[in-house]
Amino acid sequence: MIESNNGYISAINGSLIEIKGFENQIRLHDLIKISEQNILGEVIQIYSEYVVAQCFESTINLKLKEEVIDIHEPLSMELGPGLLANIFDGIQRPLQQAFNKFKDGGLQKGLKFPSLSRTKKWHFVPLKKLNDDVNSGDIIGTVQETPLIEHRIMVPPNVSGKLSFISEEGDYTIIDGIYKLKKDGKEKTYNMLQKWPITKSRPYNRRINPYEPLITGIRVIDLLFPVAKGGSVAIPGGFGTGKTVIQQSIAKWCNADIIIFVGCGERGNEIADVLKQFTELIDSKSGRPLLERIILFANTSNMPVSAREASIFSGVTIAEYYRDMGYNVAVLADSTSRWAESLREISGLLEEMPAEEGYPAYLPSKLSSFYERAGVVQALGKDNLGNEITGSLTIIGSVSPPGGDFSEPVTATTKHFVQAFWALDASLAYSKHYPAINWLNSYSNYPEYISNWWYERDINWSEVDIDWYECRKQINEILSKENDLKYITQLIGEENLPEDQQLVLFIAKIIRNGFLIQNAFDDIDNYTDVRKLLGFIKIIILLYKESMELLDQGFIIEDCRALREINDILRIGLSIPNKDFNQIEKLKEILLNRIEYMKLTRGVPSKK
Repeated sequence: MIESNNGYISAINGSLIEIKGFENQIRLHDLIKISEQNILGEVIQIYSEYVVAQCFESTINLKLKEEVIDIHEPLSMELGPGLLANIFDGIQRPLQQAFNKFKDGGLQKGLKFPSLSRTKKWHFVPLKKLNDDVNSGDIIGTVQETPLIEHRIMVPPNVSGKLSFISEEGDYTIIDGIYKLKKDGKEKTYNMLQKWPITKSRPYNRRINPYEPLITGIRVIDLLFPVAKGGSVAIPGGFGTGKTVIQQSIAKWCNADIIIFVGCGERGNEIADVLKQFTELIDSKSGRPLLERIILFANTSNMPVSAREASIFSGVTIAEYYRDMGYNVAVLADSTSRWAESLREISGLLEEMPAEEGYPAYLPSKLSSFYERAGVVQALGKDNLGNEITGSLTIIGSVSPPGGDFSEPVTATTKHFVQAFWALDASLAYSKHYPAINWLNSYSNYPEYISNWWYERDINWSEVDIDWYECRKQINEILSKENDLKYITQLIGEENLPEDQQLVLFIAKIIRNGFLIQNAFDDIDNYTDVRKLLGFIKIIILLYKESMELLDQGFIIEDCRALREINDILRIGLSIPNKDFNQIEKLKEILLNRIEYMKLTRGVPSKK
């Protein structure tokens, strides 16, 4: 017998169901549960006679008149110790537990596993004392979640009061009451577990302009198209252009504290390969498994589209939680095109008027609600010393435009909401130029924000007395000049150009084949630190500057091309480890001595 406050299924349309019985009491985005099969759904439309819900699992074998229960809360993430080194599906169900139960590798409908273990004990260390006044976001204690990350237990948002009880140092589960707050004569017990709805941003005090780069170790990114911590980036590229390799390289090498990788709708074998690789990777800084600072969301193309649509918001909600602790968090979403396709499919089932290429008219607002959650913020609370807490959330979303067409709706719309754009080029990928980031179609709006950070870490070479910002400007000018000369070269041939223009083409070739190409699978070349990057690019600029002087003094372009040190410059990425920066300085001295020797043999006065 269906209770009066419950409803029943009145129609089934793919992953959507219509429900009658509680249209006057339910709220938009509330969760519902189909009691017979324990399938969860979310209310997305409310009419006078029925409501429409999208189900997060397959609706096969559902029957009309089945009972539906209103859960009276939106889809929310469970936040607490145990998130790191875990693999979830799009609505935060732990896949490892499901795998342990269903050994055949399949997933049954209606999984009942809690997102976080209720029985595992964590060692809690209190940082506050009895009768301390605490406010939203204040850190009252810590738990060592993994050897790499300390989990900071915070007072939930919109909660404050005086500590009337706090547990002693010891082992507790996430549902054990560890502190009590008293306010206006009322006392309430709190534990380590918090819940937060995925469609609502967590509150903070204020947003701060980004000031520090997210160092990726990928030279073309860190020099030409940098992203700041707290920034937003899109990586569009067709099939085979290297989106996944870039995402994995960033996850492994970037200087974020915590990585959240969201696989939203990629093929099952690709997701399985990503999961396998992440479990085997070792963190370069600590020597520990990289998984100890990663959270993975796996949502493949054959999983229900509604869960795929929720997955990126699930990932960014957990990222905001760690951001509020004071960590720098990076969310890697692969790929937002598959996520947008789920919006298109649901919109089609709802028979909404389609916009361009069948995508819903609200695609821009959905994309903006995702990317706008990136940023550097001053969190609500304070640490145990009373200091302000600052954290950042960086969002890097890959886009898979059909046929590599960047004018299609998802790519074109995404450009409006991101501040950096790494355009992957199929022609570069096919010529084995990786990373295949096209330096003419890509851009970044962050250099002005982070130039001071680079200036403080500059290497002082009197021969090339320019900073990172000026290096970047000069390299862009050389590559732009090369592009301008491309059609003239095709008409008259490179050898018929003036000597100075031939030099531009020669230096541009060194930049492309030495600096911009990088092997993600080479033990030395897979990551370039700040000093090596500056040394590498400055020695190329030095070569350009000295070669231009040689031409002015009567030498010819062949003299510049014949310099023995050019091969050594081209091989800096592959042959000189980050820790051996002195080898780059030695190469600089050898190059300068060689040029001075050339001048002396021709009777040109030496600068020395």
